[in-house]
Amino acid sequence: MSAPSKPPSFDPADPLGIDDLLAPEDLAVRDTVRAWAADRVLPHIAEWYEKGELPGIRELARELGSIGALGMSLEGYGCAGATAVQYGLACLELEAADSGIRSLVSVQGSLAMYAINRFGSEEQKQRWLPGMAAGELIGCFGLTEPDHGSDPAGMRTHAKREGSDWVLTGRKMWITNGSVAAVAVVWAQTDDGIRGFLVPTDTPGFSAPEIRHKWSLRASVTSELVMDGVRLPEDAVLPEVRGLRGPLSCLNHARYGIVWGAMGAARASFESALDYARTREQFDRPIGGFQLTQAKLADMAVELHKGILLAHHLGRRMDAGRLRPEQVSFGKLNNVREAIEICRTSRTILGANGISLEYPVMRHATNLESVLTYEGTVEMHQLVLGKALTGLDAFR
Repeated sequence: MSAPSKPPSFDPADPLGIDDLLAPEDLAVRDTVRAWAADRVLPHIAEWYEKGELPGIRELARELGSIGALGMSLEGYGCAGATAVQYGLACLELEAADSGIRSLVSVQGSLAMYAINRFGSEEQKQRWLPGMAAGELIGCFGLTEPDHGSDPAGMRTHAKREGSDWVLTGRKMWITNGSVAAVAVVWAQTDDGIRGFLVPTDTPGFSAPEIRHKWSLRASVTSELVMDGVRLPEDAVLPEVRGLRGPLSCLNHARYGIVWGAMGAARASFESALDYARTREQFDRPIGGFQLTQAKLADMAVELHKGILLAHHLGRRMDAGRLRPEQVSFGKLNNVREAIEICRTSRTILGANGISLEYPVMRHATNLESVLTYEGTVEMHQLVLGKALTGLDAFR
């Protein structure tokens, strides 16, 4: 009987050895996205956030397209055909830089491109997807309205038939990429139920005023969509879906990316606090040597890596075709809540420095307040799980 091999040394960056679960191709995707974010985002993100802008977004989109990050889990049409785990790793690395950058990629790939790929005609796919995969065309996704967020069935945006055309009227709110998009996927009420429409943003009657004065997701383009009698040809409608099943399936795909992405924001905050605790001295020694600080770091590490392990598990289920929407709600509910708590605890370790943009912690914490709400609030995911657990519907 051979002697057991010696376990590897403890790695503070990977205390559970999760990297051992990743294939070389997975690690290559992660490293590529991490290197891009370190080069193109991290040197500038504090300034962008402070100014409330994302300059050069079209160039950033083209660069993201060049590394295969846009619509990366889709097959064909110039998309990378990556696994769900690889897409999740990319989301984690992007959000470790900033939630706004991950939102740009999520809306482009998991909402706009996903809707076209799953529900569009072949002509629609050929028209839009190759340019979107390359980052030459940016897309947005219009579901939420000023008066209807968690209850999209009550949307007031409507489309009426006039001869062979559709005429689209209404407003959408809190739309990432809206004012820079070439195409908007807009969901509207029709006489035949809720339908999805592909709206070129240069169509007369369409406008996308940018929303200003945000205190979260400041390095992100957020807009309102206004449709004032937008006339569309018959082939603008997504032919393969009717009802809320369409937009909700897109949201489920985007929520999966958030499960990973939130852990990126948490990791960046935790690493900042850990580095600070090792070097910041009070009472003649590093604060990382005090029991209370070590307790905070230990608790944060436990929740961070549990969250990454949960995201990995859900990714493997998605790759196997076994991921249920309730499981995505489980991940989104847990990981975003824990990520916010990790950011807040990290801020306490940094003390007053924690509120400075010289450190990423407060930026990530404020961004996550938006992530907590979009793609389903805490309460909605609690009710999804509550219904799954009890068999009783508490939504109405």
